[in-house]
Amino acid sequence: MTLAAPLHSPTARLERVDELQARIQGMQSTRLETRAVPTHPAFAGLLPGGSLREGTVVEAQGSTTLVMALLATPSASGRWVAVVGMPEFGVEAAARFGIELERLVLVPEPGRQWLAVVAALADVIPVVAVRPAQRVAPAEASRLAARLRERGATLIAAGAWPGADASLGVELSEWHGLELGHGLLDEREVVVSAAGRGGFAKRRRSRLRLPDRALGFAVADDASGEVGPTHPVAAASRLAPVIHADFARPA
Repeated sequence: MTLAAPLHSPTARLERVDELQARIQGMQSTRLETRAVPTHPAFAGLLPGGSLREGTVVEAQGSTTLVMALLATPSASGRWVAVVGMPEFGVEAAARFGIELERLVLVPEPGRQWLAVVAALADVIPVVAVRPAQRVAPAEASRLAARLRERGATLIAAGAWPGADASLGVELSEWHGLELGHGLLDEREVVVSAAGRGGFAKRRRSRLRLPDRALGFAVADDASGEVGPTHPVAAASRLAPVIHADFARPA
């Protein structure tokens, strides 16, 4: 057995506690027995259990449209949804994608107390999306996770989140519609990668249309839409890599 060095300072002890909490949470499997949240079928092959789940956290990085796609079906089913710390989240686009504005709460600039705002909203709103304003400490994430489980709320994090139950991200992206420099953009094809706990620990990839020509969301081309886990570029060679500059505006 390896013994850790003595922790003399309070800061070192707190950091050690945070580390242990994160490791314990990471070893816990996703609670698939929790109730499913209505989720678009395009995400069935990517999310653990095939859908969003009450009391869990899902990372959705690289695209505001990806966040909207995850919110659209819960909203259309009658649930309230909230969006925190995303000033570029456009209500017109949200409405076109099927998010009911009458049941949408927006907090574009939550300030330094953004995490407290998220916790308060999760007490009364079943699906909350947030872009973390700063790094979230494992202890803070653990406390919020317990609150989410107690309330049966779902958190969608548009950024890194310790101990997330699943992580989605846009790897490749291409808009269609422009021909030889003219025409109208009509749909975007993306490769979304996903990883989770338990049986979803191995990263999976799917080629989706976010959005398609009807301003909806769909799996691209084949029925499964799955891209090989080790050769995503070969299966979607015409798609362009997503770069940081793409995120300066709504995706």
